[in-house]
Amino acid sequence: MSEHRIGLEWSRNGGPFARGNYSPDHLIRYAGGQTLHGSPSSAFGGNEAHADPEQLLLSALSACHMLTFLAVAANRGYVVDSYNDEAVAVLDKNTDGKMAVVKAILAPKVVFSGDKQPSADEFKTLHERAHAACFIANSVKTVVELRLS
Repeated sequence: MSEHRIGLEWSRNGGPFARGNYSPDHLIRYAGGQTLHGSPSSAFGGNEAHADPEQLLLSALSACHMLTFLAVAANRGYVVDSYNDEAVAVLDKNTDGKMAVVKAILAPKVVFSGDKQPSADEFKTLHERAHAACFIANSVKTVVELRLS
């Protein structure tokens, strides 16, 4: 077992605070002192220059899949030179009629080097194993789809 913590900070800073009239911008503090500016999506009145909660969920899913994929590939003797993902989260009503991230689409592009190169089937199996072992994917109800090319 392990615990993972963040610090979340919001303040009115003397500004207005009424329905629809307050700043939702906030700070998220991570271990090691890294700070991220957060806000709702601009579609919900937030600041598009800041990360929104849906992006944060998507980044956790994408990063977890990548980290697990790298471990799976290394354990099987493959050498990965680069891994890039242009992931998409779909916000819509779920089966209960509530707004939710109903789907996360991961689209990883992986470059291998060395003599050992995975076949298309082996590549797919590496991603399937990574998905099955990803802590974050195992923690959410959101459908996580892989688009491999």
